[in-house]
Amino acid sequence: MIVFSRPLLTSLAAIVLCTGSFADDYHVGPEQPLTTPDQVPWESLGPGDRVLIHHRPRPYHAKWVLCCRGAKDEPIVVSGVPGPDGELPVLDAKNAISRPGLDFWSGERGVIKIGGAGFAPELTPAHIIIENLDIRGARPGRSFVSGRGIQQYAEAASAIFVERAEYVTIRNCDLHDCANGFFTAHETSEISVQRCRIYGNGIEDSYYQHNVYTESAGIVFEHNYIGPLRENCPGNNLKDRSSGLVVRYNWIEGGNRQLDLVDAEDSERIRHDPRYDAAYVYGNVLIELDDEGNNQIVHFGGDSGAEAGYRKGPLYFYNNTVVSRRPGNTTLLRLSTNDTAAWVFNNVLSVQAAGDRFAILDETGFVQLTHNLLQPGWKTSHGVLTGAIQAEENVPAETIEFLDDADQDYHLAPGSPGIDAGGGEIPDQHPLLFEPDRATKLMNRRAAGSLDAGAFETRAD
Repeated sequence: MIVFSRPLLTSLAAIVLCTGSFADDYHVGPEQPLTTPDQVPWESLGPGDRVLIHHRPRPYHAKWVLCCRGAKDEPIVVSGVPGPDGELPVLDAKNAISRPGLDFWSGERGVIKIGGAGFAPELTPAHIIIENLDIRGARPGRSFVSGRGIQQYAEAASAIFVERAEYVTIRNCDLHDCANGFFTAHETSEISVQRCRIYGNGIEDSYYQHNVYTESAGIVFEHNYIGPLRENCPGNNLKDRSSGLVVRYNWIEGGNRQLDLVDAEDSERIRHDPRYDAAYVYGNVLIELDDEGNNQIVHFGGDSGAEAGYRKGPLYFYNNTVVSRRPGNTTLLRLSTNDTAAWVFNNVLSVQAAGDRFAILDETGFVQLTHNLLQPGWKTSHGVLTGAIQAEENVPAETIEFLDDADQDYHLAPGSPGIDAGGGEIPDQHPLLFEPDRATKLMNRRAAGSLDAGAFETRAD
């Protein structure tokens, strides 16, 4: 059913030249032409089409596949329409219904799946935006109904599962109470995750499910809140095997590791991408909770055992604020091999314990360490260092004072030696433009003088 068709172009020339002139809006929800998402013609969406899912007091128990192509200037948009107080429409995987005629495989892997459908098996979906939705509940022990009958969700089930696609944007979504929060497989490219809240995912006593698990040719995470996993779930917070990785302006709290950035397992295409080795992690807050999981904040390189395919770097790690609540040891980086490198500069590196409880490296790798604010007494390694650290122009502080530590306001307190202490060469293609925000608001970074260490600039009076 087609509703609210957009105005036709009046110029015949424009009609001839512009695809998507007949794009349609599909409104779903109370007092709308469509009452449930299964009534949307998912198979036939095209450039410029929009599916608008309106908030209602109870969740939508629905799931579907997107296997369609938009255009750069006319993406296909699936958008929640918030309630009167900003409440996002809820998609609940438990007892969800997938329209029997909507033929796609791996339905047990996600609530919304992109790519991999019987009606277009060879198609690579493109230019798709999913926004303003609260997606939850895809985990083992829960079931859904499709044309194949009653099925159980898999141990790898995700709120959003991108199997094959390019140019996909996920923004302002809540992804939680699933096995994996967000998952991309290796036949994906140019993925962007923006202003999402991803938390409370994982499988109890399993290290193989994570809040985020991705393997794409080109992926950017920005302005997200990625919070603690489900209780007793030891997965990582953000685990990635991509090329062209950028992690910026996020608030990342908890997890076995906050960032586990390892090798592409399933794709020669990704390993041969010129963007594969380098990764950019900047402007983030990374919080290590009290004795949760591994004591390493970031793992970079690989974990498959096939070291020839590991990322070698450099890992550009700059202007992050790292806060460890552990009373014991904390390690900033595990670099997988001695030919793996990281440039670490302009960071605030704060530990609750004494300075000698903080180490830069696990054992291997090369780190250039400059212009960081950290406590004196730090170690090169808590083990036996076989790599190397070149440290210069770092700024010591017996106690790193924040504006309001208890309220997680991690702006540096007045008088901090980290104010105006930044240095190093920030890559031209990755300037510092924003600050992280726990509520995922866009917060501009405005320097009051020279660049401060950490993810925040001192507030001007």
